[in-house]
Amino acid sequence: MTTQKLRRLSIDTIRTLSMDAVQQANAGHPGTAMALAPLAYLLYTKHLRHSPSNPDWPDRDRFVLSAGHAAMLQYSALHLTGYNLSLEELKRFRQWQSLTPGHPEVRHTAGVETTTGPLGQGFANGVGMAIAERFLAQRFNRPGHEIVDHHVYVICSDGDLMEGVSNEAASIAGQLGLGKLVYFYDDNRITIDGTTAISFTAEDRGARFEAQGWHVERVADVEDLDALDGAIEAAKAETRPSLIVVRSHIGFGAPKAIDTAKAHGAPLGDEEVRATKLALGWDPDETFVIPDGVAEDMSQTDRGIELEQEWKQRFEAWSGAFPGAREEWDQVHTGRPLEGFAAELPEFPAGEDVATRDAGKKVMQAFKRFTPTMIGGAADLVESTKTEFVGGGLFSATHAGRNVAFGIREHAMGSIVNGLAVHGGMVKPYGSTFLIFSDYMRPAVRLSALMHLPVVWVWTHDSVGLGEDGPTHQPVEHYMALRAIPNLWFVRPADANETAFAWKVALEREDGPVALSLSRQKVPTLDRSKLAAASGLERGAYVLWEADGDGEPDLILIATGAEVGLALDAGRKLAEAGTRARVVSMPCWELFEAQSAEYRTEVLPPDVGARLAIEPGVALGWKQWVGDRGDSISLDRFGASAPGATVLEQLGYNLENVTARALALLQRVS
Repeated sequence: MTTQKLRRLSIDTIRTLSMDAVQQANAGHPGTAMALAPLAYLLYTKHLRHSPSNPDWPDRDRFVLSAGHAAMLQYSALHLTGYNLSLEELKRFRQWQSLTPGHPEVRHTAGVETTTGPLGQGFANGVGMAIAERFLAQRFNRPGHEIVDHHVYVICSDGDLMEGVSNEAASIAGQLGLGKLVYFYDDNRITIDGTTAISFTAEDRGARFEAQGWHVERVADVEDLDALDGAIEAAKAETRPSLIVVRSHIGFGAPKAIDTAKAHGAPLGDEEVRATKLALGWDPDETFVIPDGVAEDMSQTDRGIELEQEWKQRFEAWSGAFPGAREEWDQVHTGRPLEGFAAELPEFPAGEDVATRDAGKKVMQAFKRFTPTMIGGAADLVESTKTEFVGGGLFSATHAGRNVAFGIREHAMGSIVNGLAVHGGMVKPYGSTFLIFSDYMRPAVRLSALMHLPVVWVWTHDSVGLGEDGPTHQPVEHYMALRAIPNLWFVRPADANETAFAWKVALEREDGPVALSLSRQKVPTLDRSKLAAASGLERGAYVLWEADGDGEPDLILIATGAEVGLALDAGRKLAEAGTRARVVSMPCWELFEAQSAEYRTEVLPPDVGARLAIEPGVALGWKQWVGDRGDSISLDRFGASAPGATVLEQLGYNLENVTARALALLQRVS
């Protein structure tokens, strides 16, 4: 068999495996996998530097299928090139606990670098990976010793480019000159609703990217492997990010479904699958067939081992020449801060009023030397969020500093931070903005939790107390909306010292994201000589103060963040009037839920029905902690434009209202 015929057979094997898997599952997206089989073949067998026997070796190229609905394209390529993904797993596509879920999931299937499916997310993840590659290369490479040198390849669709997040991400990628990016735009001109003529032809997509500082190549036919190969080589030689516009035909090979929306998101049907196989010269009655010679043609196991061994030799030579750098390399690849960071966290003296965002700035400066590869930044708000590593330099097209100026691109920032995390070698990447704008980045935040990524979200201006900017900038529903995301820890520290422990929690967590909710307004630094230690934050909730007396309290005041000081003042005032009050600081519901039942009962005794929660957000959810007999001082309305102290006062966050509500609750419960 000639080389050309074997190539064609291998490409068609990707197509038929994808068709068969979708047909057997009776669900999925066969068309794009069929169309892009030549691209997958060329990438996985020639251009992608990867090792199926060790998918996680550090200097591998990264491949992202941002068009995650075409998952069978990737699964077929992974199986045929030698990854630990059996043919049986391809047959179990989209089934319970299979290794071939409906969209690719990182750490679930060998060879999958990030979880994709929500369009645009993988596109922006790739930008984060390229930022990580450049940062690590500048930090660890030495003249004659390049141990970080890899590309990021991304397949994206019309849908990816329509999503706004891709525009944000492409803009900053061009600004930063991320030349290790090679993106393939699948120009198949079909969407679920029909052709792109109804929604996506007014703009020249290639020209759009050129205007954003990208190098653009165009391949008229994805079946032309020579043209495709040349475009990839040209892109790899570029110092700018590259977009290769590839014309393809969705459902390629299917006599009736080709170039139709029907080929996108549903099985072709038994008759069309048979007709396609006949058109390709295959036996229409056989399924999941891998013809003789295809496995050998596509296997990358030996090549991958050679690539990795060559890198290991360079790595060992580098290690011998630069033992200090090797020691740091090993440390940062654990994803943990250096030992001793906790002892360096600042302690804030009682009495001074400090906004928790300002406390956060001091904490970051204290631990920055313990997290040498922690990078991140703000969405054009670093002066407000206080999240800059002083002296860390700016990440730019010419310098890989620790501070990334994301610009006003909240959604891309979130997805780029996720890309930094899945790349590896970074200690806790972070992104920051105002809490209200967590709405703009919610898809990325959700995916950080879904992927169990150890990232930090820093959101400041976290209540109506921010003041004059008014209700458009004042978060109300956001605490509960974020607490609703599984595996996200939402932490709202009460004062400067709780803020230090909030950062400690964030730096130590390894199995998911932590969100810090910090105040713009100043709050009192509580006197810990008379109160419980701020380390109680690590348990999610703790008894901050309790009036003297024996037995259980009459009333429990539960507060978060800036309102803890108000709850403390109210508790003391109530105690002076004869009420045994307990004040509980509850900065993190998720951490408190993780504690033992005994501890939770100790903090919130079940027999105490008089529980009053104080938080300037919606009441939804507080029943979990105050019970059916309790109450909450909440905001089931939007805020207002006025000085922050005035807004809080007018909306009931004052000593008089809290004590009155507490007494009324006591009367009702008793």
